[in-house]
Order: sequence, then C-alpha cells, then structure tokens
Amino acid sequence: MAKYLLLKHYRGAPAPTNDVPMDRWTPDEITAHMRYMDDFAARLEATGEYVESQALSPQGTFVRSDGAGRPPVTDGPFAETKDLIAGWMIIDVETYERALEVAAELSAAPGADGKPIQEWLEIRPFFTACHTVTE
Repeated sequence: MAKYLLLKHYRGAPAPTNDVPMDRWTPDEITAHMRYMDDFAARLEATGEYVESQALSPQGTFVRSDGAGRPPVTDGPFAETKDLIAGWMIIDVETYERALEVAAELSAAPGADGKPIQEWLEIRPFFTACHTVTE
C-alpha cells in the first residue's frame, strides 16, 4: 500500500469545469457537496483506503524567522497557502493508478447547480522509508 495526499485547491490549478466559488453556492448545494464528500470517505473507509481528510479555513498566514531576538516576519508578495489549498485527503492504495481513480472520483463532487465540479486535484505521494541493502 502507498499513501497519497490529494490536495483540493481554491486556485493555483487550472480552472475546474464548474468554476463557481463555494461562497456563491446555495445552502442545498453546499449540503449536497458535503454529503458527497462524507459518502465518498465512507466508501474508501470500507475498502481500507481512507486515512483522513480535512477542509481548511481560508484564514492563514505565512511566518518565518527574521533572526534571533527579532519579531517573526509574516506574509509577503506571493500567493499564500490560505489562498490556494481548500482541503486535503490522505488515501492508502495499492497502486498509483488506483490513486488516480480515487482522485478522479473525488473531482466529480457536485457543486453549483448540482453539476460535478470536475476540479483539478494535486496528487502527492508520501515519501517511504529507503530500504537498506545488506549482504
């Protein structure tokens, strides 16, 4: 089994087919989307492929050290994670091809007018431990 991180983006990826921001969806559309996400996670949990998932708030700040005794530096002239990443799901699947299948199904979550969003998802494999060869 291999673990993959599926990243949902607010922006920073090609525009999805149904490109209506969630803040413009009706309450029923949001409910349908959340139900799809919950049902999707439950199906993966039943197959042992679900690890965890989380939606992220748009609030956030980049922070870095500016040296000992100096206050931290925040923000900057770049896109922030809070602008880009809407949420994530971790899956544990047998093959990369299965990860692609899972991501494609997740991409079909309903959005505005109940139509599939067909959003782009970023798939990132987790590093695995390197094997030591002994003779």
